[in-house]
Amino acid sequence: MDDHLTADTGRIRLAHRVLGAQDAPPVVLLHGLGGTAASWDDVAGPLSEEHRVHVLELRGHGNSDWPGTYSFELMRDDVLAFLDTLGLERVDLVGHSMGGTVALLLAQEQPDRVGRLVLEEPAPPWPCEPLPAVRPAGELPFDWPVVPAIKEQLRNPDPSWRDALKKITAPTLVVAGGAASHVPQQLLARLAEEIPDARLVTMIAGHLVHDALPAEFTAAVRAFLAAS
Repeated sequence: MDDHLTADTGRIRLAHRVLGAQDAPPVVLLHGLGGTAASWDDVAGPLSEEHRVHVLELRGHGNSDWPGTYSFELMRDDVLAFLDTLGLERVDLVGHSMGGTVALLLAQEQPDRVGRLVLEEPAPPWPCEPLPAVRPAGELPFDWPVVPAIKEQLRNPDPSWRDALKKITAPTLVVAGGAASHVPQQLLARLAEEIPDARLVTMIAGHLVHDALPAEFTAAVRAFLAAS
C-alpha cells in the first residue's frame, strides 16, 4: 500500500492510501468518526485483488487537513473534489458509520458518479440520539471539534437527506451489525427499504462490523461489487 499520499483538491488537502492495479475498477473506502485509513487495513488488501482501492482520510482525521469546520455536507463535497482531482469519473463507494452517511449524500448529490454503494452501519437520516461525546485523554488522531459537529447533525439531520433517498441509482448494500450496535437497527432496515435498489444484510457484530468480522464483511462486499 502506498502510504502518506496527499491530494490537494483546491479546497482541502486529503491524505489517502492506494493499492491495487492502476487499471482495476476504482473503489473508495470512507472511515467512521475518529477513524483513519488504517481502519480499513483488513479490508483494503483483499479488495485490491480486483480493484484499485483508494482509502481516504476525511477532513479533520489522520493526515488530512484539520480546518476546524465540519459537517457531513463538507465531507461529501471534499470527496467529490477528491474524485475530480484524481480523475475518477465513477467509483464504487464503501462507507462505515459517518463515512457511510458521507457516501449516502454523495450518491444522492451526483448519482452518476457511483457504481455500487456499500453502507456499513451508517448514521441513518432520521433524528436519533447519538452516544455521548466524551473526549479521550491524550493526543488524538483526529480533530476533537469534528465530534460535536457531527453528533449535532445526527440529532437533527437535514430532512432533505430523507427526501433525496429516491435519487440514489446505485445498487446498494446496507450492512447492519445487529442488536449490539448503538445504531437503531429498524432505521437501517427503513433505509434499505427507501433506497430504490437496496438490500439489507445483518452480521451479528455490533457497530464495527468490518473490524469484528473482517473476513465475512469483506467476502460480502467483494461478492456485491462483483455482481452484474
